[in-house]
Amino acid sequence: MVKNIFKKYGLYLLFALAGAIGGYFYWYYIGCKSGTCPITSVWYSTSLYGALLGYLAGDLVLSFVRKTGRKKLADENNNQNV
Repeated sequence: MVKNIFKKYGLYLLFALAGAIGGYFYWYYIGCKSGTCPITSVWYSTSLYGALLGYLAGDLVLSFVRKTGRKKLADENNNQNV
């Protein structure tokens, strides 16, 4: 069960994890030190926003790769049928 979930959503989780790590590093090196910035003043909100952006970027990349792969496969099948 868990193996199937990780197989289906594993790449999305990796992109989200990379985004969360990137968000944490953004907070650590660049973030708002005065505490007046609502997103970058604490590490967990910046990490959550980074995870969200990582997930969305992963969804964009993976959907593009899948569409390109299906198109390439369809082109190969059409060339074999001719």
